Amino acid sequence: MCLFFLLLLFGPRLVGVLWWLFEPLRWDATFGTVLVPVLGLIFLPWTTLMYVLVAPGGIGGFDAIWLALAVLVDLSGYAGGGVYRSRRGMPAS
Repeated sequence: MCLFFLLLLFGPRLVGVLWWLFEPLRWDATFGTVLVPVLGLIFLPWTTLMYVLVAPGGIGGFDAIWLALAVLVDLSGYAGGGVYRSRRGMPAS
């Protein structure tokens, strides 16, 4: 169970680093600087991966939908667990 959560936490970051090592030209064409993808992989890894996937050819059509879904996945990771935390704080009846 713990391994599963570690893979969820570090999985997209590890994929991003490996992808960056194997295809640096794609990442350079997408961002042009090192700071933005590093911060993206730290804070919004799924969005960064999706942006690298769709941005070099230009964003249009369903690309914006894929990016929006990636943003939702990243933000849900930060907001997740709120129900469980509030349930723990409820008094026993």
